[in-house]
This record gives sequence, structure tokens and C-alpha cells, in this order.
Amino acid sequence: MSVTVVDYGAGNLRSVELALSHLGASYSVTDDPSKVRAADSIVFPGVGDGAHAMQVLSGRGLDAALRDAFLHEVPILGICVGCQIVLDRTEEREARCLGLVPGIARRFGNSAGLKVPHMGWNSVRHAEGHWLFADVPQEASFYFVHSYYPAPADSEVGIAWTEYGSSFASALELRSLVATQFHPEKSGEVGLRVLANYLRRVGAVGAEG
Repeated sequence: MSVTVVDYGAGNLRSVELALSHLGASYSVTDDPSKVRAADSIVFPGVGDGAHAMQVLSGRGLDAALRDAFLHEVPILGICVGCQIVLDRTEEREARCLGLVPGIARRFGNSAGLKVPHMGWNSVRHAEGHWLFADVPQEASFYFVHSYYPAPADSEVGIAWTEYGSSFASALELRSLVATQFHPEKSGEVGLRVLANYLRRVGAVGAEG
């Protein structure tokens, strides 16, 4: 089994590739919608502007391909912006998103001196026993860079939570989709463990995983 990494110009694509290579994953990178539809499993990276990301995805036909993959229960891992644009819309220029998970990507407020973007290491509390966080300690620190955060309509979709001004869902799961607001590929050993858990789940892990 192989992982298909969606290339839509996301700034963290190279770091995702390096992490997958380190873990011995079988993967390919593509911007071809037909290959995304035919994928065994998908990694959907992201960084930066969610509204712009949706423009690029729509322009290349990748938005429809991702919706089709989700409809057909293809395993998908979204990262950072890839955790926001799986929702219905984002407050970032009020852009319509993929609509895979009911909810909104909301902007952090500036109350109580909260710095926006939320940038750096922060702890993650995850659902006990969830496969994505196997062998990851509770309150382990992961790397974040974002001004918007996922606010799913159903709180049960959240599988991990982080405090920044208030608690927000820092990882989501719905059907065959999981998504992390943090960057596992930039989060050292615990981040690699999260990626390895996904790769093992979809049967794409190599000797290092």
C-alpha cells in the first residue's frame, strides 16, 4: 500500500516528504486529481492561508477529488491548514471549504494579550486509547503555527485538545479522515510517532516505522 501526498503548493510539503522518507513509507507526490481519486490513502499537508489553499485546490480540480476520496472512505490525514479546510468554511476571508466535516475554522481572538498567530510548542491532550496517538504521552508537546483553529459542529469529532486562550480541538476524526492542527512532521519524536501510527494504520509503513 502507498500513500499519496497531495501537492497544491503547500509550504510544508518538503518537510512532510522528509518525515515520510525517514519512516520508510511508500509514498508518491501528485497534483493530478485522477491519482488522488485512485489513492490507497492520502496525506493532505498545508500551511498558510486557507482561503488561498481552497482557490488552488479548486483551480486544479483537487477539491472534487478529495471529496470523492472521502465519500469512498479512502483514509486521509490532513495537517495544519489541511485540518481547517476539511470543514464547511473558514473565517479567513469567509471562504467555502471542502465540507467533509461540519464546522468552521475560527480565528483566535486577541483578548488577554493572546498572540496571534499561535506559534511554537504547545501540549496536546488526546483521547485515551486512540490509535493515532498510540505510544504518545498525554500532554506531549507538538509544534503549531496557525491563526485559525477547527471548531467542528459536533464536539465528538475532536480526538485531541490544546489550550490557547481556551480549549480547541487540535485533532479531528470523522469516518476515514483524521486531521491534526499541529505539524507532526515538525514535532520531533512524538510527531513522527503520530505519522508512523497513521502509516501503520493504512499499511504504508516501512522498516523504520
